[in-house]
Amino acid sequence: MIQKERYCIDILIQISAVRAALDKLGLVILKGHMETCVSKAIKGNKGQELIDELDNLLSKFLR
Repeated sequence: MIQKERYCIDILIQISAVRAALDKLGLVILKGHMETCVSKAIKGNKGQELIDELDNLLSKFLR
């Protein structure tokens, strides 16, 4: 779009759409992770380790 010299607002709208799609995909992956890996970790008494990992992830994901 930049090479085609599209209007700046159109480019920014596309950037916003891409960000929203990535955020939505991240939430889908996170849900799957919680349903599988986190569940197994809690059952295997490694829940705190996963909680710390998720805390670190969410601090990056929710900037």
